[in-house]
Amino acid sequence: MTEANHPTLPETLGLSLGEGTLTGIAIALFVLTYVLILLEKYVHRTVAALLGACAVMVLGLLTPEQAWGSIDFNTIFLLFGMMNIVNVLSRSGFFDLVARRAMVLTRGEPVRVLWIFSLLTAVFSAFLDNVTTVLFMAPVVVTVVTRLGLRPLPYLIAVVLASNTGGTATLVGDPPNIIIGSVAGKGFGEFLTNVAPYAALATLVGIALMHLLMRVRGDLAGGDSGERLRQVLTDPTPIQTNPKLMRQALWVFAVTLLLFIVGHPIGLEAGLVALTTSTFLFLIADLSPVELFERVEWATLLFFMGLFIVVGALEHVGIFERVATTLTTTIGGDIGLGILLVGFSSAIISGFVDNIPFTISMASVLRELQETLGARMDPLWWALSLGACLGGNLTLIGASANIVVADIAAREGHPISFGAFIRYATPVALVTVALAVGLYYLVFRLTGAGT
Repeated sequence: MTEANHPTLPETLGLSLGEGTLTGIAIALFVLTYVLILLEKYVHRTVAALLGACAVMVLGLLTPEQAWGSIDFNTIFLLFGMMNIVNVLSRSGFFDLVARRAMVLTRGEPVRVLWIFSLLTAVFSAFLDNVTTVLFMAPVVVTVVTRLGLRPLPYLIAVVLASNTGGTATLVGDPPNIIIGSVAGKGFGEFLTNVAPYAALATLVGIALMHLLMRVRGDLAGGDSGERLRQVLTDPTPIQTNPKLMRQALWVFAVTLLLFIVGHPIGLEAGLVALTTSTFLFLIADLSPVELFERVEWATLLFFMGLFIVVGALEHVGIFERVATTLTTTIGGDIGLGILLVGFSSAIISGFVDNIPFTISMASVLRELQETLGARMDPLWWALSLGACLGGNLTLIGASANIVVADIAAREGHPISFGAFIRYATPVALVTVALAVGLYYLVFRLTGAGT
């Protein structure tokens, strides 16, 4: 079906907008949208993103058809499907059961809560994907820390930071890696060899730095945590569970995770897998889909859709391609310089722009460069991976997992503001990006190879 050739509002008004004007408008709308997102106290970020998306279409930067095409439905389907699976697991009592057992493992000590849940999140994110992991882990963390009388906000931020650093390690852990693997033809083992060591080190250093920040700010003051743990463990009230429903949901969850790992090489994207398996769960579970849909974080899904459209306008006018082309020209034949430029610029941009469309644009440019340099430029792919994935920790809107956790926290009555996230996350992101990219550059210079 072809696009209908309807006039835009500026054309209807007799205005002829040149390429430079359209570029300026796209940048202005992008900046205005993000300013509104920063002013979340006055404007909900979903409303801000939708306002930006509407302005993009009204002003003719994108037609409605183009706007629809700029939405990454693999991400939307992944979020929607996993939200439904997690909701069924929640209805079965699974999270309450995990929270009770996790409490025993942590012994009610805040430091153990921080390290155990952060490490678990990092490991899960490496072999699943970070959005799926935080959908699973965030509700458990909220349950554990609130029962121990701790403030949930810093622990939730620690978990989302661990999800992004852990997800950096593998092909399937973070959407930018999936894009890089597809465009560059890189496999699971290559990511393990070239990226995982630096991601693992960044994870450990990130948790340690978060530990330090929380200690300085008094977030690790346990108080009566030990007594609360004893009260919980001796509480005669049984946990309400539905064993049959739990088994069904866990089986579907396990199949979903398996398909995440093996599905991409055979053309099954993560979003399609999650949508299909969650729909199958509706078929076998004795639950009303209408009731489950009421618990879907629709605000999160609409936020992403609006943001994809706003960013899509920038991509449509060629902003990302120009930036990437400038970087490529600057790099020339110096691969070491390229590691620093690609790694650090990707981190900075990914902190403020969704890293998926940026990675798509940058990967296209690197693919063209690869035709000239061949395998010599492989380190630039790994620099892009480290920068785009770790840079997502810079701000609350830098990565999908960040927004998902923020919405879960808000639903549970513990909202994470943009400023609060920056106070904890930005120092961690700056250190881990500098460590991973800098160390990768140093190893490249010493060995002449990326590893």
